[in-house]
Amino acid sequence: MSKFLLLYRGPATPMSEFTPEQSEEQMRAWGAWIGRVGSSLADVGAPFGERVSVGADGTTPAIGDLNGYSVVEADSLAAARALVDGHPFLSEGKGRFAVEIFELVPMAM
Repeated sequence: MSKFLLLYRGPATPMSEFTPEQSEEQMRAWGAWIGRVGSSLADVGAPFGERVSVGADGTTPAIGDLNGYSVVEADSLAAARALVDGHPFLSEGKGRFAVEIFELVPMAM
């Protein structure tokens, strides 16, 4: 069983700008996904807050549109991909949002 990092990418509205109704709807949707994924969810993760990008030459290039992360456990990349089906971050359905999936490879020490 491997761990996989789910990175949430897209022009998401900051949670601080949600109305109470939108917050409740999001919490319901995330709760449903968390319940469906069950024990495969190793770390529910968190949204990202303030950020800065630092270039190798010391400049501050434009930041990307990453918004948060979760970590799941699965037998394969395909199985990790299946856990994203019906994910609330992808509910808009217009292609502006994506979940990028990366296998976390243990480092030999």
